[in-house]
Order: sequence, then C-alpha cells, then structure tokens
Amino acid sequence: MERAIDVMNASKGERRKDGKANPLVGAVLWKPGGKIDTACRGELRDGDHAEFTLLERKNREASLDDCVLFCTLEPCAPGARKSPKLGCAERIVLARIKEVWVGVTDPDPTVDRKGIKHLEDHGIHVQMFDRDLQELIRVANKDFIEQAEQRKRDTAKEKPIVLSAFEDSLDATEIGDLDPRALADYRRDAGIRAAVASAEFHRRLVQLGLLHAAKGKLTPTGFGLILFGKEPRIRVPQAGLLATIHHAGGGEETRDFDGPAVGVPSQVLDWLRAKLPNPIARNQARRGEANATLFELLREGIVNALVHRDYDITGAKCQLEVHHDKFVIRSPGGPLPPITIEQMERFEAPMLSRNPVLHYVFAKMQLAEERGLGLKSMRSKAAAAGLPLPSYAYRAPYMVLTVFREAMAAASSSGKSVTDRLNEAERLGWNWLASREVIRMRDYMRAINVPSRTAKNHLRKLTALGLLRKVGSGRATRYEVVRS
Repeated sequence: MERAIDVMNASKGERRKDGKANPLVGAVLWKPGGKIDTACRGELRDGDHAEFTLLERKNREASLDDCVLFCTLEPCAPGARKSPKLGCAERIVLARIKEVWVGVTDPDPTVDRKGIKHLEDHGIHVQMFDRDLQELIRVANKDFIEQAEQRKRDTAKEKPIVLSAFEDSLDATEIGDLDPRALADYRRDAGIRAAVASAEFHRRLVQLGLLHAAKGKLTPTGFGLILFGKEPRIRVPQAGLLATIHHAGGGEETRDFDGPAVGVPSQVLDWLRAKLPNPIARNQARRGEANATLFELLREGIVNALVHRDYDITGAKCQLEVHHDKFVIRSPGGPLPPITIEQMERFEAPMLSRNPVLHYVFAKMQLAEERGLGLKSMRSKAAAAGLPLPSYAYRAPYMVLTVFREAMAAASSSGKSVTDRLNEAERLGWNWLASREVIRMRDYMRAINVPSRTAKNHLRKLTALGLLRKVGSGRATRYEVVRS
C-alpha cells in the first residue's frame, strides 16, 4: 500500500482543454515469489491509466492468476470510458487477478463504488487501504476529488451499474409524498439558494438521484422517499427506527420514528433527553461533559445505522434499545465488503459507504462525516469524556453498536458475575482502562498510582475475566481492551 502511494506521487498529468484535474494514481502488482511491478498514471503515455499501463503495457503476455493488485484509486467501471476502451475494472477481471486492494473510491458518477462492485461480482476479493493511507491519497488528489464530487452533483447521467434498487423510482408514489419541512431543512443546511418547490431545486434532487424525471413527471426514488418521505414506511416498511426504553424498575416504553430519515436523529435525542437522567461520568465535575458527549456518540450511532444499513433486508428495521447503563443500536446488514468486523471493532474501518446518496445528504446536513463512519470521532470523544469506548459486533442480520452510559458499564455489560469479582481498586483501574484501547503496564501504574506488583495482579485478573487481551511478551507486552 505504501509503495503504491510512492508510485502515485510520480504520476504525470496531461494538459486538458476541459479543465479537469488529473488524478494521481499508483498501481503495484505483487507476483508470487515476491517480485513486483509498478505503474503510475501517464508513465508511458499521456492520459494512460496506471492499471492499463501495468497490465497491458508491462504484463500483457504474463499469467497473473495468483497476483495481487494494489491501486490507489478505485478502478474505473464498465462504461466509464468511451467505447471501445475498457474500464480498468474490466481489464483486471480479464487478467484473472483474484485479489485487489483499493486506496479510495472514485466519486465520479461513472465510477462511484461501481468499479469495486464489478470486481466483487466477478469473484475478486477486494480490500481497502488502511485509513491513514487513505487520507494521504485524498489530500494528494484534493482537486480531482472535489471536481468528481461536483460532477456527481451535476450529472443526471444513467449509471452503468446500479448499487441498489432504491436508486429507481417506486411505483404508486408522487412528489407530494415528500415532506416540505424536511426538504426545507435540507435546503437550509446544505446552503441551497433555490426555493424548495422551484424547478432548480427539483433539478438538484434529480441529479442526486432522489427524484426521477420521466415524461414531464417527477417521482421520488426509493432513497428520496426514505430521506424525505412524509410516511416512508407505507412504501418502504423497513425504513425508520424503532426505539425501546427498558426501565430499571421493570416495564418498557416504546416509540416508532417513521418519518423522514433526516429528522430521525434529532427526534430521538429530544425524546431521550426528556426521559433519561444525566449519565454519571468518573467524577461530578465531568458529568456535563459526559452527558454532552454521550448524546453526540448516540447521534453518530443512529446516523450510521440509518445511512449504512442494508435496505435490501426487508424484514429487519433499525432499532434502539435503552438500558440503564448502555444504548444498543441495531442496524440491518453486516460490514460492507471489503470492510471487516475486525476493522469496525478497532475503529479503523476505511472510508466506504453502502448508500452513497444517503451519506451525501446526511453529510450536507452536518449529520454525518462524509469521509467515513465517524469512527475516529467516536473514539476520541468517548476517551476525552472518560466514557468507555463504544463497541461493535455483528449478530446476524444486525450490526450492533453499544454506547456505554457510564464508566463501569463496559464491565457490567460482560455480566454481573464479572463485575462482582472486581474489588474497589480493580474497579478504579477498569474505570480508567475502559476509555482506552491499548495500554502498557507502566501506563496503568502511573494512572492508578499503584506499584508494579499491584498493577501486574490487576492486569492479570482483568485478562482472566476477558476484559483485557494480553499481546506480546517481555518489554513489548501490551494489553488491549476487549470491546465485544
């Protein structure tokens, strides 16, 4: 991955009359035995894609069956290039490469996740670059990415590959099924000058894939109805969010949030603020900070559940369960390949969206991070407020996010028997550990102010109880906090 970025930086741009920025692209081909070949955009001829140069110019006669390809930008999809040119994703399939690592997705409307989908549809195992390396690629390609995102907004072109059936219009729907208040909120937050009911505003929604125009009539697409529909569940029953508060003294309180998806996060938080007491942080001075952070974490979790869920799973709905010590958010669908559950658990998932249109709208309304899943901010906010880090798990068919409401919640969530086996000093230690990811024994000694023998005993016990995982040995020993 790092070598591909080094090669990317050697890309040669060509002069273009249309003013389009050229992407910097690097490709590395790993061959059995350890030999590698590399290519960058424009290396041998102006405008030639890195993958084309690598596969067709440098390895045309070679057998690439067991090779692994690393490319910094998503390979262009079928139909993205003028006929008779093939898209790079098609060339990779024809080369019979079985594994491809992709740096970042290409937001151009002719590609936009469709290159990855073409590879996966042909049995190629796709993985994404590490998150920190993705940031380097995006910075180096800032102009190209901004222009591609603008083309995505400005183009109503038919897509060669459809990511979801909800990109199409739905039968028995009409533009009057959209909520004017939700559209007005979007107009305000996205800084759109055109009035909600104007032709220009409708044109924008068509470009985004939220309205479909045919024979002079505008019809909401599935995603348009999910985002802005007055009652989207009439046509898309799996939309919305179902919430349940489990009261400590017994009994439940439920509420269904089944209006426009863009309004659900704020409605849920307003409802919970009126129902729940403040969470308890590690000390009274941090109560307010923990309370504010808790609801920020909860909002991000709800947005992720709505934006990244698999809407093709029709029998399941997003759910929120409220317990005395934690929030549990269930979102239908597992991690979006090539993201893995292990990356989610470590808060290191690369930037990728299952539903790019939903993600874009929520980002423009300042409700989501457009470049990822909000994982980095979740981690930093929880640690800063002294709350345990949230945890991810996959329990089919749901991705499950647990947001803890107080420091000891992470321990209590492992079962009462675990909590009961901690003495007061060990509980104090766990309070500190629960807002960390990886620590060394000397860090624990300083934070809890205990001698090395006591620290060693605490860490050994917490490891035996399954709250920590010991990694390495000797001076390299460290302890990872177990999140699920």
